[in-house]
Amino acid sequence: MRDYKKYTIWQLGHEITLDIYKLSKDLPKEERYEIISQIKRASYSIPSNIAEGCGRETDKEFNIF
Repeated sequence: MRDYKKYTIWQLGHEITLDIYKLSKDLPKEERYEIISQIKRASYSIPSNIAEGCGRETDKEFNIF
């Protein structure tokens, strides 16, 4: 298993996710359950996919994620 936290792309994706969560607090409440939900899911899918790929057995599987 690879250490996903050492990858620069994971670190950047994680930073983006944290920034998105901070910025979304300033958006209007009526947007909170629509566009904000989509933006949050999209932002954390980046580091999540990298972490999932790191848990795979082969380089081929890792590259898919």
